[in-house]
Amino acid sequence: MLADFGAISAWADGVDHSCVLNARPDVLGTTRRIQMGRNTVVERITEFSPPDALAYAIEGLPRRMGALSNRWTLQAVGDGTHVTLTSSVDIGSGPVAALAERVIARVMAKQSDAMLNGLARAMGEAT
Repeated sequence: MLADFGAISAWADGVDHSCVLNARPDVLGTTRRIQMGRNTVVERITEFSPPDALAYAIEGLPRRMGALSNRWTLQAVGDGTHVTLTSSVDIGSGPVAALAERVIARVMAKQSDAMLNGLARAMGEAT
């Protein structure tokens, strides 16, 4: 499901629409547009190592939010798969930036939980 980069709206809670903007032959640099309510972002693939990892930068947000990214890792465990989603925020240095990073990271953590739950539900697994 993760490899179908444009279809996240089919399983991720809170994603109203998604589509691939440009597909690259080597996958790196491929972008998708995500619509969540009134918010729209573009996500650009920065790592694609099937079946183990997918990472992407989140673009199109105000510059003051800094550099945001998500990285999915998958590990076979028995008959199933353990999925981890790691979100990163880098605004800069200093105490104000550190505080802002923590606030944004909390919002991203809630969104990550919703995505993981949606993926588990779509795959027919318990969360």
